[in-house]
Amino acid sequence: MPEGPARCLEPHDPRGGLQPVPRPPTLACMGHVAWLGTGLLGSGFVEGMLGRGERVVVWNRSLEKARALEPHGAQVAADPAQAVAGAARVHLCLSDDHAVDEVLAALRPALGPGVPIFDHTTVSPTGARARQLRLAAEGVPFLGCPVFMGPPNARAASGTMLCAGASADVERWAPSLRAMTGELLLLGEDASRPATLKLVGNGLLISVAGALADVFALAVNNDVSPAEVMGLVSRFPLGSIIAGRGARMASGDHRASFELTMARKDVSLMIDAAGTQALGVLPGLRARMDALISEGHGRSDLGVLSVDAVPSTERAG
Repeated sequence: MPEGPARCLEPHDPRGGLQPVPRPPTLACMGHVAWLGTGLLGSGFVEGMLGRGERVVVWNRSLEKARALEPHGAQVAADPAQAVAGAARVHLCLSDDHAVDEVLAALRPALGPGVPIFDHTTVSPTGARARQLRLAAEGVPFLGCPVFMGPPNARAASGTMLCAGASADVERWAPSLRAMTGELLLLGEDASRPATLKLVGNGLLISVAGALADVFALAVNNDVSPAEVMGLVSRFPLGSIIAGRGARMASGDHRASFELTMARKDVSLMIDAAGTQALGVLPGLRARMDALISEGHGRSDLGVLSVDAVPSTERAG
């Protein structure tokens, strides 16, 4: 570090703007946590850290979102490099791959030797792996750490965090990550694995929302309220249904308990019953069923929808 007094961030610099202001060294400028990206989820994490007594310097592209954390005790940086200067660890919670790459390029010159970067952004598997390899070649520890958490979970350190990185880095930093979440799921060394499983989880959540929207449309078009639909859904053992059929699909067991041709007939009835209501999921599902039936899968279980990813272990009878 350069000689002379430490230069820390002063959020209320009377000279205007965010300027480095000389003052005695403090934990806020030596060994702090740098958090880049203070949207809803990122802000929740920062509030949780501050509540646990950690010193946090934040940056966000929209400065007002970062400044909203000042009353909680966060210090605000003018740019990514200023945020990470002197940091003990760096967390990213950004919008997409492009944003992550852009912020990494901006912070890299100020990043101290051996300071780890934890990326909580939902990104592509290829992007996560490429960044991991690139930073490893530069001697920068990088852990992919996407989460299944909302802002309340981030504040309360509940929910699930996925994690992958070099084994020594994971072992060293797992305690810090466990303090941020209810469950830390370790997935090995390849950062593309948590990125993939994050997309899997979000895919399920988004697909369920799309399916609910379609059945609400069907119901409303036939004078049944969404509340009545949810009353029926609450009686479905969805967890056991997903676990049962999902296990069979994952193993390639497509022996029929609900033939694809019959499921396709029902989907057509659903689309017709929805009338002119907009549908997002069912039409595409019917098209996929039609393609599989034309390939000879009509008498297989509807789980054969996954056959291109998981080939059948036996021919349907």
